[in-house]
Amino acid sequence: MNDYQQSSPIDFTIIFVVIAFGIISCYTLYTVNPYLGVIDQGAYMKQIVWYILGSIGAAIVMIVDYDRLNQIVWGLYGFGVLMLLMIFLNIPPGIVHESGGAVSWFKFPGIGTIQPSEFMKVFLVIALAHVIVRHNEKNRVRTIQSDLLLLLKLLGLAIIPMGLIAVQPDLGTFLVLGSITAFMILVSGIQWRILLSIVSSIFLMVGVVALMFVLNFSQVTTFLEESVFAHVDSRFYGWLQPEKYEQSAGLQLLKSITAIGSGQLTGKGPGNFEVTVPERHTDMIFTAISEQFGFVGSSIVVTLFFLLLYRMIQIAFESNDAFGSYLIVGIVAMIAFQFFQNIGMSIQLLPITGLPLPFISYGGSSTLAYMFAIGIVLNVKSRTKTYMFE
Repeated sequence: MNDYQQSSPIDFTIIFVVIAFGIISCYTLYTVNPYLGVIDQGAYMKQIVWYILGSIGAAIVMIVDYDRLNQIVWGLYGFGVLMLLMIFLNIPPGIVHESGGAVSWFKFPGIGTIQPSEFMKVFLVIALAHVIVRHNEKNRVRTIQSDLLLLLKLLGLAIIPMGLIAVQPDLGTFLVLGSITAFMILVSGIQWRILLSIVSSIFLMVGVVALMFVLNFSQVTTFLEESVFAHVDSRFYGWLQPEKYEQSAGLQLLKSITAIGSGQLTGKGPGNFEVTVPERHTDMIFTAISEQFGFVGSSIVVTLFFLLLYRMIQIAFESNDAFGSYLIVGIVAMIAFQFFQNIGMSIQLLPITGLPLPFISYGGSSTLAYMFAIGIVLNVKSRTKTYMFE
């Protein structure tokens, strides 16, 4: 007979962290509101609405057994790809919206913009987890052939949405989907010699490109500037030499570093801004926190993120269901990459990619997607049983 103990079905640590993020997000947006343009005025009120809707959505996701996601996984994945395909084909023309040089949104009168790629992140996590579990169940004995087949399945699932997002172009989301796929491949059980071969090949290709860049600087630069990589090219140079491009690609980074540094230890106080940072309420919201509350305030935000990631990883290890564990691994990869990328780009550790800070940056699509993901994590936690005897 199996006997088990079940701890509290609700993870109050995660709920506390998410509530804290909601308060930090809405309050920060409230303080920057006077500095926003006419279109973005009242962003804090809209963010409150998105958080309420997201909380309701997370509660619904938590109630329904997450195993049901196996039944609708291809519907969710297909829906996400369909939305991306509609944007690519500009269907319908009056709703597809462009902003900042990227065509990534649907714009609905009275509602605002919806970014399908934000939801595609979660849909991809579910699809990858489903494929890994089903494949491993059918292939109990691992062979090179079965592992290569699994690898091809996972890459095939990821390459379709990544390709559609790359042409928008949206480098940030492209990298998020890539990080999700890479993390899940690492934990899928594929033999390490296969993974090491792939990693070695990637490093070799990067080395070749770097060598070509050094030997044919002008030719490579011309190719980048005249190709679909021009969007990446400008951000790359703005990251390496922001002072040289201070009136163009390096402007946002220089403003960001100045704002963060000016906050010093404890900040200038709520609402006291002396540095104008572009996109301060979205991609660069960390600069607003740092300028107002300094190192102390920004450290609290970073600590909360580490607490959230630690607790999710702990739940993944505690889960006795492979599908639930893989779901959380994908969600951890999604949140962790965006967290490190957003803060890293704000302090010049990484190139600027236009990724929002999870749970804190203003955005309806991103907030709903993150809350959907949190609902899945809480669902896995609530259905995890700790066995005493086998």
